[in-house]
Amino acid sequence: MSGPVRTPRSPRAPRSVTIQDVARFAGVSTATVSRALSNPDLLTDRTRDAVLDAVRSTGYRVNRAARNFRMQRAGAVLVLVPNLGKPFYSRILAGISDGFADGEYAVLIADTESRPLAAGELEGYFLDGRIDGVISLDGGLDPGALTACDELGVSGRIVFLCEWVEGAGFPVIRSDNAEGARQAIRHLHGLGHRRIAHVTGPEGNVLTAARRAGMLEERARLGLPVRDEWIIRGDFSLVSGHHAAHRILAMQERPTAVFCAADMVAFGLMAGLAANGVRVPQDISVIGFDDIDMSGYYVPALTTIRQDRHRLGRRAAAVLRRGLGPGAPDDVAGDDMIEVDLVVRDSTAPPPG
Repeated sequence: MSGPVRTPRSPRAPRSVTIQDVARFAGVSTATVSRALSNPDLLTDRTRDAVLDAVRSTGYRVNRAARNFRMQRAGAVLVLVPNLGKPFYSRILAGISDGFADGEYAVLIADTESRPLAAGELEGYFLDGRIDGVISLDGGLDPGALTACDELGVSGRIVFLCEWVEGAGFPVIRSDNAEGARQAIRHLHGLGHRRIAHVTGPEGNVLTAARRAGMLEERARLGLPVRDEWIIRGDFSLVSGHHAAHRILAMQERPTAVFCAADMVAFGLMAGLAANGVRVPQDISVIGFDDIDMSGYYVPALTTIRQDRHRLGRRAAAVLRRGLGPGAPDDVAGDDMIEVDLVVRDSTAPPPG
């Protein structure tokens, strides 16, 4: 006669490691463990290293969802980009990503050109608890939406990057656009150019205004002539550069050099000139602005004003994180200007003759 059938017992699931386990392992309080994970700079190197060693040894993982729920946090930041298809933004987004690489916040990206923000949508992100902060590369945001966010008390959690809305009062991280334009004109002047055209960005854009102002200031300082036909409206695109080439080709007195407000404009310009037998730089010198990755590989390689785009992105992330911490927005910096550099390549040379 056989005995009773025994059902094999399921193996007990391993117990999750708790913050108390980490504290016992490190010989510190749970508050010290929490501080080491959220604000490590507040601890001594010895204490911080002991806690992090305990975290690694025990295999502890922060339950971010539960912590964010307790702290009424979304654990996410939103990056607004006016056109994700533009290569200019790649290194900026990489810098922002690096600034949030510890996983404290997820980085969400929205293309505001393909789908502009609807009325009330920006403040709605905050009211619905979907995000904790915003980095905006779009200087065309509705001022009314920004006012609503200010009244909501989240002004310290919105940072403008590269572009901005005049008079909005939010932190701005940007390159020294006016100085970049001055460097471009000084470079061309130093090569011997006196007839210098400028292809602008879109009308009403803050970058267009800053770069145009710097260009005009340096021309005045150097005593260079200014002719209305030598200031050609563009829009930071290849197409606008190509159109500018046809405008220049039709001039009775052509400029010997062109300062373009963006590298993409310069590429379109050079393509339009080459298609009509005008050589760069032998016949006309061309200088851009941005130093996107393609600039060094175009033929001829483009002389340009370099923006440290990765640094811009990391800096914006750092300013936003400071705004999301205790004491914000009082300790959040205002305007932060990042220097630019002239990169000399093959597209500029002394004027012909």
